[in-house]
Amino acid sequence: MPRTSLKKTLPAAVWLTLSLAALIIGLAPTAHAQEKPYFVTYSADLEEPGNLEIETKTALAQPDNSNKYSATALEFEYGVLAWWTSELYLDGQVTLEDSTIFTGFRIENRFRPLMHDHKINPVLYIEYENVSGADKTLLEVVGHDGQSDLSEPNGEARRESEHEAELKLILSSNVKDWNIAENFIAEKNLGHEPWEFGYALGVSRPLRSAASGRACTFCAEKFLAGVEAYGGLGDTASLTLRNTSHYIAPVVEWQLPKGLRLSFSPGFGLTSSSLNRVYRFGVACEFSQIGNWFHPGRNAFQPDHRSAQ
Repeated sequence: MPRTSLKKTLPAAVWLTLSLAALIIGLAPTAHAQEKPYFVTYSADLEEPGNLEIETKTALAQPDNSNKYSATALEFEYGVLAWWTSELYLDGQVTLEDSTIFTGFRIENRFRPLMHDHKINPVLYIEYENVSGADKTLLEVVGHDGQSDLSEPNGEARRESEHEAELKLILSSNVKDWNIAENFIAEKNLGHEPWEFGYALGVSRPLRSAASGRACTFCAEKFLAGVEAYGGLGDTASLTLRNTSHYIAPVVEWQLPKGLRLSFSPGFGLTSSSLNRVYRFGVACEFSQIGNWFHPGRNAFQPDHRSAQ
């Protein structure tokens, strides 16, 4: 294979993510990002009411006997109420020696019925997906999803339209500095397909629990580390682990000033149906009380000190 420049070799979605990160850093007010470092697993954390978080989640992988790809989900997460967070995802991907395409959107809502912290904190998740068969973001794995589904040429895969509803029961516990999260997933194509099932599990904690009490960027408490596992559980016709994909993935997150978060995760496939490797990285930034930006008495990018307390 002839050698190409770095810009041609590095997928376009990566350049888009880096450009968006630079823009977010320049505009972001001070805020405190709450979410855990997971890419697939959800904890019980919701967005603070009035706050907006913008995040990119990028997955890079290569199915067997196919081309490398980079798929990015651009996420807008808004805190509607203390117990309700709503999100919009815009998905796209680029496959080397193929094409770059927009693959669809998702609308997600999470509801937390118990507001105070308990031993187990439940969250109810409802999502509508309108994506094509070319979507490769791997935000969840259900049913008999496998790397063969990621190998079709974009021109063929994009003809398949997937209108799906997804339900999740999210259970999350905080034990001292540890977070433990379990997700049970049920997904249904709104045509005549059976229900498909999956799971995601995550464990994480900051590298150091006690805050230093001073502003810092490289302090150990600014880094979170953990691991997540996720995979498919078959469908109503065959509830099984056979011929399903499963992954285990260490995760690390760095919380930077201005509410910026950087995260990275190398994932390892555990079955023949899985991708051998999937590398994920994310950039996220939280904007405090965006409704106040339009208040005549307040500067649009003035820090909201309430959210930093």
